[in-house]
Order: sequence, then C-alpha cells, then structure tokens
Amino acid sequence: MTGKLRDNETRHRFELDVDGVTAFVEYRKSPDAITLVHTEVPPELGGRGIGSQLARATLDAVRAQGRRLSVECEFIQSFMAKHPEYNDLLAREKRTK
Repeated sequence: MTGKLRDNETRHRFELDVDGVTAFVEYRKSPDAITLVHTEVPPELGGRGIGSQLARATLDAVRAQGRRLSVECEFIQSFMAKHPEYNDLLAREKRTK
C-alpha cells in the first residue's frame, strides 16, 4: 500500500494520502452498517492503482469495524465484482413472507 488509510469521521470518508494528494471514499454510517457512496481519485494519482488500493483498504476497514456493507459507488461495486472475497460484508436484505 502506498499510504495508510484513515477514517475521517468529520468528513464522512476514508482517506488515503499519496504524494501529498488525498484519494477518498465517501460514506454514510449507521450504528451497525456503512454505505459506500462515492470514490474519488485525483487525476494526478491516476494510472497507479491507487483506486484499487483505496478500495481494498476501505473494505478491510469495514471488516475490522464489524459493520455490514451497502455499496452505491460504481467503482467499489466493480472492485467487489473482481474480488468476491469481500462479498461476505454485504448486508442481506430482510425477506418478508
């Protein structure tokens, strides 16, 4: 990993600083769940795999926090489609009879 992930709860996002520039994943939290809303990797960090590093670190942080996951962000959805080892984090919808 290029940098260390931090949970910036004030700004509601996971952040990764690389070469003085911050990439981030915005989220919404509830007591036991988190929704990943949007991923932003600045253009100057493009093409270096920073987005994938950020996605992996974010999902690892969600796992460490013991939260269930909902994903609205298309980048994270795409990452998870390629890395099914994170699918266990996804919140299951309650079924009604």
